[in-house]
Amino acid sequence: MSASDRLMPELAEGPSNAQRLFLRYFTGTLVDLVVLNLFVEYTDKVFVDSFSISLLAALLLQVLLKATIWVEHKVGAFFKKRPGKWMTFLRFFFAWLVLFGSKFVILEAMSSAFGETVRFVGAYHGIIVLIVVVVVMLLVEELIVRFYRKLA
Repeated sequence: MSASDRLMPELAEGPSNAQRLFLRYFTGTLVDLVVLNLFVEYTDKVFVDSFSISLLAALLLQVLLKATIWVEHKVGAFFKKRPGKWMTFLRFFFAWLVLFGSKFVILEAMSSAFGETVRFVGAYHGIIVLIVVVVVMLLVEELIVRFYRKLA
């Protein structure tokens, strides 16, 4: 019996799928919150008026990023079912289009939801900065997932 097993009650059960899903999105939102606030603190390209607003922005970003990935997987699955090099090209092209185009949707959603209280400034009305922030968020989330899996 390992040391961690001795700390658990005898009837302890593993987490349910709903608990796993909650923890995944909860952790993702916290990662997005930390990354967003680090950009606010260390760059002059991202502005958020308050911590409460950044928490809501992180939550909105998490929802929109997960929705984007869901759409990208649906589009990819549609083309993957069809044989041929043209369909393979279309699968990658539309996946890129969804992933890139979603940043404009995210920027507009952030602007609609928060107005001037959340701002990304820079080239192309802040879209480049937003893309950098989102890529960093996704990379950090992936690193945390990989670290968690290594613990097993």
